[in-house]
Amino acid sequence: MWIFSAFVAVPLIEIGLFIQVGGLIGLWPTLGLVLLTALIGTSLVRAQGARALADLRGAMSDLRDPTAPLAHGALILFAGALLLTPGFFTDTMGILLLIPQVRAAVMRWLAKRMQVASFTMGPRPAKPHESNVIDGDFYEIEPENHPKQGPSGWTRH
Repeated sequence: MWIFSAFVAVPLIEIGLFIQVGGLIGLWPTLGLVLLTALIGTSLVRAQGARALADLRGAMSDLRDPTAPLAHGALILFAGALLLTPGFFTDTMGILLLIPQVRAAVMRWLAKRMQVASFTMGPRPAKPHESNVIDGDFYEIEPENHPKQGPSGWTRH
């Protein structure tokens, strides 16, 4: 139900903000401001996304828990989607998510409401009864040079 509420509330908030800001500064400055926040947000997302990817690679190469870099990357990706969505409310939420302390607070809030069932690193050995892969070799057989016979009955001519 809360997702439905968000899909109704966010556009209404955006429309109200567009009307208020457009009334204060005019149509073209309002549209310019929306485009400017999208461009600035895209460059910030690119820079922070590259940093999050480097942190993830470092965690994987050091065999550390990659949960935090993955969560930061996911929140940066969500911030990018918010910044590319036209509107002042979504831009504000996107810019807030680009602040590392805000992301850490959101991750703590989400961690209280989630439970990880299991976490493993590295390949999991398959049990013999779980595998449905059959190992085999194949050889291509060259067709013999027989004179071409008529249709076999399975083909149409």
